[in-house]
Amino acid sequence: MDNPGAGVARSPANVSLGVPVSPDTPVGRFRIVAFWEGISYLVLLFIAMPLKYGLGMDMAVRVVGMAHGVLFMAYVATLALAWSQLGTRLGWMAGVLSFVPGGTFWLEARLRRDDGDAGRRAC
Repeated sequence: MDNPGAGVARSPANVSLGVPVSPDTPVGRFRIVAFWEGISYLVLLFIAMPLKYGLGMDMAVRVVGMAHGVLFMAYVATLALAWSQLGTRLGWMAGVLSFVPGGTFWLEARLRRDDGDAGRRAC
């Protein structure tokens, strides 16, 4: 049976479950935090908020909201540290996209595309 993925080496050091796991650089740390901040935002909006307003479970928003708040502060801090490597345009885009549900995932796809383009240009 022909396996299209055979022969393609995927290093577990680069990607794990879609999460970039390269905490060696400021951009790598930012990308990791951005992934988890995006997850927490979606959980807050689409699970915790309906539980609060639909079923009266206030605790869901308290717990998830606190986690999201901490992750958002980490997002802003790691963005500030990675700003010089990202550049002004991408830095502002990352800041704005943090308020859009799913925006951090679009940003990650953009960063992966840019990484692939840079790798192809180096060859």
